[in-house]
Amino acid sequence: MSDYQQNPYGAPQQPPQQPGYGYPVQGQGHPAQGTDQGYPAQGAYPPASPYQPYPGGYAAPMRPDNGTGTAGLVCGIIGTVCSLLVFLWFFGLVLGILGIIFGAVGRSKVTKGEATNGSAATTGIVLGIASLVILVLWAALFATLVSANSWT
Repeated sequence: MSDYQQNPYGAPQQPPQQPGYGYPVQGQGHPAQGTDQGYPAQGAYPPASPYQPYPGGYAAPMRPDNGTGTAGLVCGIIGTVCSLLVFLWFFGLVLGILGIIFGAVGRSKVTKGEATNGSAATTGIVLGIASLVILVLWAALFATLVSANSWT
């Protein structure tokens, strides 16, 4: 019977293991000298054990989801800068509101234990509120200037 009929996949049979596990047996040649005697055939090493990083079926710990708190911080910073610049007041308004929303969502994730950047999320809320307060102060200043000019 041929190898093909014995093994339906046609894979060649492995030669028997030779002693040494990769090291030449004493008295046999070295591969650099033109002979490969004393070395095991390819695949003759013992199989590796299956990889189990967490024994007992425990799952790997989840990575913290710090994206929303960081987004709140970034929106708060940019919103505050845009609010200080009068001609970018609309961006300051939108980014201030987004900073408050993202910061609040980030804080809720911190309290649930899903995130670790509570200070960044809180700073995003504070800066979002600051950008809105700056806009209200600008509006009050312009309203005062307009009303002062209308009386003269």
